This record gives sequence, C-alpha cells and structure tokens, in this order.
Amino acid sequence: MDRHTLEERQLDRLRGLLDAVLARNDFYKHKLRSAGISRGDDIRSLDDLQRLPFTTKAELSADQEEHPPFGTNLTEPLAAYVRIHQTSGTTGRPLRCLDTVGSWEWWGRCWSTVYRHAGVTEADRVFFAFSFGPFIGFWSAFEGARMIGALAIAGGGMTSLQRLHSIIDNGATVLVSTPTYALHLAELARHEGVDLSGSPVRVTIHAGEPGAGIDSTRQRIEAAWGARCFDHAGATEVGAWGFECGRRAGLHLNEDELIGEIVDPSSGEPAETGELVLTNLGRIGMPVIRYRTGDKVDVDRTPCACGLPFIRFRGGVAGRIDDVLIIRGVNVFPSAIENVVRRFTEVAEFAVDVRRRGELDEMELRVEVDGDAQAICGNLKTALRDALSLRAQVVAVAAGSLPRFDLKARRFRDHRGEKI
Repeated sequence: MDRHTLEERQLDRLRGLLDAVLARNDFYKHKLRSAGISRGDDIRSLDDLQRLPFTTKAELSADQEEHPPFGTNLTEPLAAYVRIHQTSGTTGRPLRCLDTVGSWEWWGRCWSTVYRHAGVTEADRVFFAFSFGPFIGFWSAFEGARMIGALAIAGGGMTSLQRLHSIIDNGATVLVSTPTYALHLAELARHEGVDLSGSPVRVTIHAGEPGAGIDSTRQRIEAAWGARCFDHAGATEVGAWGFECGRRAGLHLNEDELIGEIVDPSSGEPAETGELVLTNLGRIGMPVIRYRTGDKVDVDRTPCACGLPFIRFRGGVAGRIDDVLIIRGVNVFPSAIENVVRRFTEVAEFAVDVRRRGELDEMELRVEVDGDAQAICGNLKTALRDALSLRAQVVAVAAGSLPRFDLKARRFRDHRGEKI
C-alpha cells in the first residue's frame, strides 16, 4: 500500500482502539477523558495523536502497585486473559503484562512479519535458544513460528552445549537468540570442533540488545554461522514492533500494527533523532497509547528499495536513552563501544566499568583475547580514542572469566553512584 492508505488504515484502527478503552479500560478512560477525548472520532487525523498524553513504564508500574496484581489497564474481564509475562525489572519492579487470545494472536502476526521478511517459511526448522521463563523473550516468536507453519525447536532447560548439539542434530535452519548468545554458541562451537558455518543454519534473527544492528557484531555473527543475520526489536509492554527486510538497510517499524513517533527526550516535541514513542493497534486487551519506550532511534523516511511504505531506523535501536554514559564530557552509548570492540576478532568477550578516580572519570575495558594480549589491548585503546574521542584503560583477563548471557547482556556498569 502507499503511505496515504497506510495512514488512513492506522487512523481507523486507532479510533477503534480508543472507543474500546474509553468504554471498558479504567486506566485509559481517565487519561483520555482528562485530555478531552470522549470517543475515537475526536481524533480527526494522526496529527491529533499529540493531543493524547504520554504513557510511561513508571506510570503502569505505579498503577499495578496501587491495584495489585494486574492494575487497571485491562480492557476485558480478567477471565478473558490467557497469557501473562513480565518485564525483567532491571529499571524497577517487574511489570506484569497480560494477553487475551486475540492479543496473543496479534503478537504472533507481528512475528510472522519478522519471519516473512527474513525469508523464513514453513519449510524451516527454527531453534529458540531461550530459557522460556516469565519474560516475553521469544515466547511470541515461538507462537509466530507456529502461525507460519515452521517446525519450532525449544531450547529451554538446556545447557549451551546441549543447545549446540540440538541445533546440529535436528538440522535447524534458523536460529533465534540474542546476538550475544549467538556469539557465545559460536565460541563454544570452536572449542568443541563444530563447524557452524557448514551447518544447515542459513538465517539468524536477534533481539533483546542492539547487537544485530551494529555492523561489526553482525559481521562476526555471519562469519561464525555462515548465515544471514537479521535484527528485530520488541518489548513486553509494546509488542514485536521492529524487523529488517531483505535489503537490511535499517530496522523497519511495523506500521501495519503500530503507530510510531520520535520525540526529543527532554521536551517531548517531535524530532528526527530521539526517543521512540509507540501506540500498538492490535493489543486491545492491555494496550499502550503513546508509550515512551526509552529507545533511542534515528529515523529514515526515504523509501526503502524493498517497496514497503514503513519508516526505518538507521542502525536499529542505538541504545537506551538513559543508558548513555557521560565520561569526561563525552556522551557515549554502549552500542558505540561495542561497534569498536567487535571489529577485533581476537576479542571473545568484554566488560566495561566506569569509575570516579578523584575528580576524573575513568573507563576500564576488560577483554578476553586470543593472541598477543599487549598488542591487541594497545590497538583497541587507540581505536576507542580515534572513534569516540575517549581514553580508556584496556586490560586483558583470563579466558572464560567474564560472564556469558543467553538473555540481555549486562556488560556495562557505572560505579560512579556507588558508595565506597
């Protein structure tokens, strides 16, 4: 469809969503009526979306604390809900998110879009390197695989070595994991003498971290697996919102199912580079309207060669707005550091610590290296200085001493607010 048709469709679905929540959802009923919205038709164009108040995670969490356990953002009777997941709680108490049958099918449709544009079909065997715990993780990806008719292989409850053998033994053709875990499996395969590049895996799809949108990380994954690497983005409270098409020229926002805005994090005014704000259109049971995701993006509105009318984000999600590290006056996103580190194929894993020494901030980068540690650390220090105008201490540590992650990696620690 063309852009005009897409926006007309979005507007129609937005009005339907507003009518539903104004009638049956106590949380949004109060928010919308306080903004002067009493029915969906009060929104005459997508420009009127700015009349609606933002929604924040802190606001949803406070609502659940005040109205335990699930809060008031429920459009249907509680008996209508069939799935419950929760956020990781890394920025506060975990937020519980519920889905009805219809909302869960919506999640699956979103993931079907991810698969379709990565070239995944019913002929594929998809391995999910995921623990299948209370977090949404790849539960919805598993549902999406069912919807497209692919063979889904669950990797929950397995060690990394067991997962590696399951991928090989079952002839998996698609890997779904975090980018960090894909690199960890590749490292394990080298130690075990397993040739992943010769395996049937032809596509890898990654979420949970910016890594797959970082050129150097993508290249390392593709070299290790001999497969095409695709980025994806989603969140428990929002849905599976981003995917790459076959051109891989940026992360598309799935505007069939969501409305996206980019705002200045401080003022909330429209911007081209800033915080992503999302409204999901098909998750009626527990929706979010103008939700501030905290994700930093750089929008590209030029037409994609794939023909989709959807906007794209250059380099995917650049990082979290609140994750930026200000070190000696330099604003540095963790993804920028990773992009430099992953250029060094000798580095298996890394961790970053920022501390205050006297009146100055210092960044220390710990790396596991395979080769001349002194030379590699020196070259990496120079590369960080040249790319980021940032001086860092680079220290080699013993192989296997740094943690590995199958969910979101926690490589960056800012110790400056800690009591000594």
